[in-house]
Amino acid sequence: MVFVFYMFGYIIKILYYIILFLSMSKKERTLIVFKPDAVQRGIVGEILSRFERIGLKIVGTKMLQPGYDHYFHHYEDIGKMISRRGQKVFDVTLEMMNAGPVIAFVLEGIEAVSLVRKMVGTTEPKEALPGTIRGDYAHMSLSYANENGSAVSNIIHASGNQEEAEKEIDYWFSETELFSYRAVHEKFTQGNKD
Repeated sequence: MVFVFYMFGYIIKILYYIILFLSMSKKERTLIVFKPDAVQRGIVGEILSRFERIGLKIVGTKMLQPGYDHYFHHYEDIGKMISRRGQKVFDVTLEMMNAGPVIAFVLEGIEAVSLVRKMVGTTEPKEALPGTIRGDYAHMSLSYANENGSAVSNIIHASGNQEEAEKEIDYWFSETELFSYRAVHEKFTQGNKD
């Protein structure tokens, strides 16, 4: 009988470590970039707090004003914007991104890429649902932007998928600019037991 209880305890411990491993394997990092419109409007802190409240952890941050080559690599070499949206959209986007400094963050958490995309909302602010970042802070439609030859001011860039996130993070941040630490809320938001 003692042997059965011992084995039961051992099996429970193994299951605990399997669950812990699976929850950790879903932990991801994603890149967000507050665009010049967000920085110049002074709404970065307000928006960033949404990501922290949901349980995402900031593991890297910096303010910078990259040039054309940096954005070309980001939007075309990684994001394939010209092939997806066309040269005109690419050109007005780069012009808008060069309007001032940006603030880049790497966020970490369980399924961070899809969580951030859900919180940010669709690329076109007019179509973004209320409660999303773009739905709450922007409203321009793609057709209006196209008619006026302007970029869509949509506040924030967020990685589109895990592969893109990894490439973008490697491009925007060096390893020494990314940090690992334990946040107090991880027990509740990341499924960590200790």
